[in-house]
Amino acid sequence: MELRHLRYFIAVAEELNLTRAAERLFIAQPPLTRQIKQLEEELEVQLFIRKARGLELTQGGLYFLQQARTIMDKLDASIEGTRQIAQLRKTVFAIGFVPSVFYGQLPFMVRRLRRNKNLEIVLHELKTQEQVEALKSGKIDIGFGRVHIEDPDVEQEVLFNEPLIAALPASHPLTRQSPTMAELAEVPMVAFPAGSGPSFADIAQGLFHRRGLKVNVIQQVNDLQTALSLVASDMGFALVPEQVHKLKREGVEFVPVGDEKLTIPVIASRRRGENPNAAMRLVNTILAELVENRLTGRYP
Repeated sequence: MELRHLRYFIAVAEELNLTRAAERLFIAQPPLTRQIKQLEEELEVQLFIRKARGLELTQGGLYFLQQARTIMDKLDASIEGTRQIAQLRKTVFAIGFVPSVFYGQLPFMVRRLRRNKNLEIVLHELKTQEQVEALKSGKIDIGFGRVHIEDPDVEQEVLFNEPLIAALPASHPLTRQSPTMAELAEVPMVAFPAGSGPSFADIAQGLFHRRGLKVNVIQQVNDLQTALSLVASDMGFALVPEQVHKLKREGVEFVPVGDEKLTIPVIASRRRGENPNAAMRLVNTILAELVENRLTGRYP
């Protein structure tokens, strides 16, 4: 099996059409068909079900697609890292993050790391589930998210729990007090991020559901800035991490929730069982300091 077999297979699996896949790969369809057949014969597994209107992945094909993508992502990350090291003579350290964690102390960590002339810091905005896959493929070295993900190859550490506050339209009556969960449930909710898989939106809505409260999600959006824009447009409220109030968004008031303290974790994800190199040891030292600052109320 060669790398081109994986590239060909991924293209066909994503297009589910041999003609479109061949056009995407800039090759003729008959050779592509032969390559896929050879791959199936080598694996001794049927990867596709041939149908009149196109192709459908078998269960084996779905699994192999996930593995093939991981292999190709790891290869791409290795190539890019090799190029950067050759050009810059630096160690490349890649960080994955969800945007909401970068309103707190993590920018301070990045600034500290960038002072090290032997490090090249690369940032990737990724959802927590995406971070897990990126860790496994070697695309990133550490991830910062909000959601617990069970995976045997990845270990997660809760750095601290951050309070949640309500973002409300500035003209809304509930900004005059600290609204209760029941009062917020009467207001349309703007949820973020949209998409499949566990997310901050699931956590926020789950806080209401576990208390027997129903919320009316009026809009799902992909990022915090859009969510705050909709709040400023008087479409509803959003639950956001406490550090977001530093944005001071016009038309939005940030208020604590009155009846109980709500929190959401900041989670660091690393590859399980990997011996930390010099860069990771430096990251761990800085993180320990930042967590101590957070827990004791001192901020850089």
